Amino acid sequence: HVQLVESGGGSAQPGGSLRLSCVASVFPHSTKCMGWFRQTPGQEREGVAVIDSRGGTAYADSATGRFTISQDNAKDTLYLQMNSLKPEDTAMYYCAANPFWTYGAICSYTRPADFGYWGQGTQVTVS
Repeated sequence: HVQLVESGGGSAQPGGSLRLSCVASVFPHSTKCMGWFRQTPGQEREGVAVIDSRGGTAYADSATGRFTISQDNAKDTLYLQMNSLKPEDTAMYYCAANPFWTYGAICSYTRPADFGYWGQGTQVTVS
């Protein structure tokens, strides 16, 4: 059973930075697709960025050029470095995992239904 625990959220001023972390329990397979999503009250969950086991990444337009997703496989930890933060980045940020992803399959932030495991979320507030 995959468990995900996020940390690193908090408050920042516009233009500031935060680094989110997500520690994962043991995965059943060596290949996986991991992602960060965010949600504000009354809004649908929005994909931010994804990374697959080969290190391939993809970013939403809102994150491109400002956010960087990375992973430390030895520590089973996923990161999201957020720079040049804007008030519109304020949201609950969730780490998600698709531990059944395989090479050649789609790993996309536009497909939240592909991610069967989610963390509890960490709040980011920019003001």
